[in-house]
Formats: sequence, structure tokens, C-alpha cells
Amino acid sequence: MSTARAVLSVSELTRRLQETLEERFPAVWVEGEISNFRLYGSGHAYFTLKDAESQIRAVLFRNRGRRIRFEPADGLHVMAFGSIEVYPQRGEYQLVIELLEPKGLGALQLAFEQLKARLQAEGLFDQARKRELPRMAPPRRSPRASVTSTRSAAST
Repeated sequence: MSTARAVLSVSELTRRLQETLEERFPAVWVEGEISNFRLYGSGHAYFTLKDAESQIRAVLFRNRGRRIRFEPADGLHVMAFGSIEVYPQRGEYQLVIELLEPKGLGALQLAFEQLKARLQAEGLFDQARKRELPRMAPPRRSPRASVTSTRSAAST
């Protein structure tokens, strides 16, 4: 009895895994915490999404990142929507993100809180920086009118 081994090359195995993963997960929501967040000069952001038991690499390309109203950062709990893609050169898979939402706070509230924290860190809310508002001249109380035509309702 002879049994032939089915031997695949690394490239063939990776190609088959790529087909399976990309067909099976063309669109998926994933919840996790951001870690190792890196924003590059190209505008692309690379990071890891993790939970208590696992992690997955993720990428947010510049054209998608422009739509996000908050600043992703390490430790932020998010929900990400995207597709699974295999990077054959390394034999790794990653989540290519289309949408990213904060879990908990809304995106606008989170953006506001982040802006407030940044301005606070710059010292822009310090009491020493505050100045008194200038006094405004009281409004004039004399009636004024403009006549624009001799046949207008104001001239009769």
C-alpha cells in the first residue's frame, strides 16, 4: 500500500489560505483595543487590534482615515469594519479597515475630548492666560432711516 504525500510549496499554501480567508471574510466587524498604533508620513496607520485572548494586525489607509472624526490611539476600544487580506510576502493576514468607530463615547464626543485635552496640555485654559473682555460702546438710540426711492412706502 503506497500513500502519496500531498506536498505544497509555501507559495501554494499561502495562496490557498489567501483564497479561503478573503472569500470567507470579505466584510466583517471586529471589536478590540488598539495597540502599537503608528501613523506614517504616507497617511497610512498600522496597528494591532487585541482582546484578552488574541490579536490581529490592522491597517487604515489614508483615504479611509480621512473619514474618521477622532484620533485613534493606543488603549482606545473600537469597532472596526473591513475585510481580511493576506499579505503573501510575509504569510500574514490583516484587517484592512474601511470604518472605525469608538466603542462607548460617540465619535464627535471623543473628538471634542481629545481636542480639549490637547489644548489643556498646551496651557490654553490656564487662568493666567485669560484676559478681560473689552468693553463695548453702548448702542446708539437715535432712529435712522434710509430712503431709497421717491415712490417707496417710506416716503408716503
